[in-house]
Amino acid sequence: MTFLLASTALAQIGPIARAGDLRARGVTRREIARAAEVGEIRRVRRGVYASIHADDSWVHAAEHGGVPCCVTAGRMLGLWILEDVDDPHLWFGHAGNPRPCERPECEQRLHWDDGESALGELPPVRNVLLQIAMCAEEETFFCALESALRTSKLRFGDVHWLAARVPGPLRWLLGFARSDADSGLESLIRLRLHKLGIHVRTQVLIDGVGEVDMVIGKFLIIEADGKQNHDDQEVDPSRPQMSKRHKDLVREARAAALGYETLRFDYAMIVHDWPTVVAAILRRSAVHRSFVPDH
Repeated sequence: MTFLLASTALAQIGPIARAGDLRARGVTRREIARAAEVGEIRRVRRGVYASIHADDSWVHAAEHGGVPCCVTAGRMLGLWILEDVDDPHLWFGHAGNPRPCERPECEQRLHWDDGESALGELPPVRNVLLQIAMCAEEETFFCALESALRTSKLRFGDVHWLAARVPGPLRWLLGFARSDADSGLESLIRLRLHKLGIHVRTQVLIDGVGEVDMVIGKFLIIEADGKQNHDDQEVDPSRPQMSKRHKDLVREARAAALGYETLRFDYAMIVHDWPTVVAAILRRSAVHRSFVPDH
């Protein structure tokens, strides 16, 4: 057996590891004790250690004997999560027992569902979505679901697995969800407009304009901008001489020349000022139903 630094072994294993896993890679007990004492690794609890670079979500979960889950794990997995939640969500598989931690005023949300939790491993994506369905709002679940479909994070049969477990009022969302939503904002708009009886076409390719986020009716384009700012300093990588804002203006002008009208909304408006967004969409939709431009 060759000697290996505890910090090196942890970097190979992941953010969290048991002492036994470190020793199996050639790390001696003395080296584990030395590394913890000088701060090269962090002792989480007896027999469990963390990299000093480990996210606190991992460390806090390990203190309780669980792993991050629900919206906490969703963000870590790269899913689009609508809700901002500070309390950690912890998973214990189907029958794990949580341990107390020594943090003052520790508050956490505990989850149990099908599967076995493993130290240092996030739950499967389908479990994360189930946890979100059981714990968060309908819109948060739907946006996360479409995000998982778009990024191909669900395996064959996972949707059927979810259909057998999510609350009844949410099951229709599994059939309504699509895999082509370019962002959670698009998912959110489509869901909200659907509930108002407004059908939208998504990822529509318009000759001379390019692909647009959504089209309502024949001539109303809806574009959703994410949290990033589309100012004149942000450059389109494909055309360094053209800012994204300028590119958007060019697209909208070309669309207008074809008879289209474009409504563009940013993250803050869609998430925090939806009444203004829906009022604009309803008004312009009514206008386009009463006036069809000639071609």
